[in-house]
Amino acid sequence: MSDCIFCKIANHEIPSTVVFEDEQVIAFRDLDPQAPTHVLVIPKHHYATIADDVPAETLAAMANAVKEVTKAEGIDESGFRVITNAGPDAGQTVHHFHMHVLGGKNLGMGLLLADAQ
Repeated sequence: MSDCIFCKIANHEIPSTVVFEDEQVIAFRDLDPQAPTHVLVIPKHHYATIADDVPAETLAAMANAVKEVTKAEGIDESGFRVITNAGPDAGQTVHHFHMHVLGGKNLGMGLLLADAQ
């Protein structure tokens, strides 16, 4: 999609701080981090949400990217959280499927970030 900011990042039309990249996905630092480590993992092909018939091989590539990001960021041992939002009621603001990888501090027991209320 020509007006999608994440498509532009995936195509290197907009600069980002890339943490991991392969043929199918790119992972980059969030500009408004909600934790010491906050990296977004996105497929290079546009899908609106995780429920948008995302192929299994793309989901597998995203899972692998999460693994590589957590290793690179040093949070694979201490723990991390992976979140995807789907639709406005879930808080999705960029309508390109993405996963948030969060870590680097104790995120608490709840599903939402400990600081968010």
